[in-house]
Parts: sequence; C-alpha cells; structure tokens
Amino acid sequence: MQTVNSVAELRTVLRDWRKHGETIAFVPTMGNLHAGHLRLVEEGRKAATRVVVSIFVNPTQFGPGEDFAAYPRTPAEDAEKLRAAQADLLFLPAPAELYPAGLEGLSYVDVPGLSEELCGRFRPGHFRGVATVVCKLFNLVQPDVALFGEKDYQQLAVIRRMVADLNMSLDVVGVPTVREESGLALSSRNGYLSEEEKHRAASLYRCLQAAGEFLRRGRRDYAAIETEQARALESVGFLPDYFAIRRVPDLGLPDTDEQAWVVLAAAKLGKTRLIDNLQVRI
Repeated sequence: MQTVNSVAELRTVLRDWRKHGETIAFVPTMGNLHAGHLRLVEEGRKAATRVVVSIFVNPTQFGPGEDFAAYPRTPAEDAEKLRAAQADLLFLPAPAELYPAGLEGLSYVDVPGLSEELCGRFRPGHFRGVATVVCKLFNLVQPDVALFGEKDYQQLAVIRRMVADLNMSLDVVGVPTVREESGLALSSRNGYLSEEEKHRAASLYRCLQAAGEFLRRGRRDYAAIETEQARALESVGFLPDYFAIRRVPDLGLPDTDEQAWVVLAAAKLGKTRLIDNLQVRI
C-alpha cells in the first residue's frame, strides 16, 4: 500500500491508474479504524480494481465544544490495518491540503432540509461540513464508487442527495453496520466509554430492535413508540437527543401505510454521544 500526503501526489497516482483502465473505490474516514471501516475496504475490493482510503479529521464538521481536539488519531496503526486489508492507497492530508486558503470565508456545500433534521438539529452546521469535505474528496479522487457505513444513516442520505443534486458520476454504496456481540455498533467514539458504560450502551440497539418489532406487528402510533423507547434509554442512564421513526430513504415523516422505515436514535451516555439505526421492512 502506498501512502500520499499531498493533492499533487494523489493526482499523480490516480492518473497513472486511469491510464491503465483501473476502476477506483473510495472509502473516506476520519481514522482510528475498526472492523467496520475494514469492511468498507473489503467491499471496495469487490466493487473496483483499486481501493483508496482517506484519513482526515475534518474540522468543519465539529461544532463549538465538540471533540475535534480530542478525537482519536492513530495514523500508524490505521496504516497497518489498511495494509492487512489490502487497500491500495492511503491519502493522509494535512488540513492545509484540503483547505489551502484556511477556513475563513470558505465556500461550503449545503444540503438543505435533510441536513437540519435529527442530528442536524443538535449539531448545527455538522452536515454542511460533512458535505463540503466529501465533495472535495470526491472531486480529488473521482471514484467510480464510494462506500459508507450505514451506522450514520443520515450522513449517507445527505451524501446521496448531494451526489444526485450535483450530477456527480459515481455510485454511493451503503454497507451494513458492523456490531459487537452485544449489538453495540462499532464506532471510534466507543473508546470513550468505560467498561460499565459499554455494557449499558448495548441498550441502544435493543431499543431500536424493540421499536422495529412493534412496527412489524402492525403498530403505527409512531410518536408513542418513540416516546416509549426514549424513556427506556433514559431508564438505563442515556440522555437521548432523539428517537425517531422515519421513511426510507428520504427520512421524511412516515404515513400509516408505509412498508419500510428506518428507526434512528442519538443519545449521550456519560460524555459520549452515540448514534445508531435499524432499517425495518414488512
């Protein structure tokens, strides 16, 4: 696996690949890689002849008081994992490579509506930062396919909308969430949890499963299900931001005749904010 740090180096490698008819799968990450990220690389190898992974902790998607400075950065360990997973290229830029003029007066990509719901209500500007950096990375890599974990379903929906609205020529593929045996979704932020908190954190997925079972059994009192499961999270020590039942794929409010939903939740356990979701079909 080759590692490059500059935009110029990245373009040189990609230009050579394209001359030889290679196809490119792209996995953008913020590093501190776990088995969920490596699953994306695995799926990328099936989708294209070359896999590019980026590691960049993006400052524009963190709000005031969030964990930008403390976000775990483990580039050497990440590179070893990517070599073992047979990634072809690691793009590891400094902020000045992606934001050469700095952040003051930066041009942003905004996906209105969808970015302001759910996590967007509690993290204003977060999805604008996500859309901007992903758009930049797509412009640089120009992949045939890009892979994202379904754990952050709203992020996936925002990126899909951006790609469609801006007529970008690539496929965006969602890859199912990788979980621990307890059901807890793998996340870089799980490292913030104590062992006792990690045990309780599995309740988040159990509450999603409970809501999904109610939907399969025919309940359509969405607000009541949401309230019940938010209270169940509170009973084990979570502070929920939201517990929501939405339509697939646009995250709109569901009608009573829906046959597919996504149940989403975000909640704090101690100082750690966790997100998860469950897709439900009948």
